Amino acid sequence: MAKHDEPRRADELLNAVGPAFGKLRRSSLLEVENPISQKDLNRTLVLNIVMEARQGDGPEVTVGAVAEYLGADPSVASRMVSDCIGAGYLVRAASQQDGRRTVLHLSPEGEEMMARFRKHQRAAFEYITEDWDERERLEFARLMLKYVDCQEALRHRGRGRGPAR
Repeated sequence: MAKHDEPRRADELLNAVGPAFGKLRRSSLLEVENPISQKDLNRTLVLNIVMEARQGDGPEVTVGAVAEYLGADPSVASRMVSDCIGAGYLVRAASQQDGRRTVLHLSPEGEEMMARFRKHQRAAFEYITEDWDERERLEFARLMLKYVDCQEALRHRGRGRGPAR
């Protein structure tokens, strides 16, 4: 019986969740289909913020919003955004709401990168769970999405929708 299959007490399970999330991020470079470089994996943090705001019809995304969403210093977020722009994944544009502000949009190359990243994530999930039955896979996916939705609700309680302000 594998270690993860052994019965655990409830508090052991709950205490193991946090470290498990950390391992998820560190193992996301798993070489399955179209591997993602460490550099591009870091870039996807920023690209996801911009993409999710657009998909959710959220507010425009600024460098400050990226910093807020990541919980990072504005100078760190600025360097991350500049790196994504330099790689051709993001473009700066004038805000449609306030022409004095600069907002971020995915470039066509950024769209391609995120499509490749989503494909990589799906392939990794399928590889990791290949021994699971379909019911387990779908239940895990459903619960993971529910968890993320609840986490987002906590992030935005009392301050409107979306990652940007």
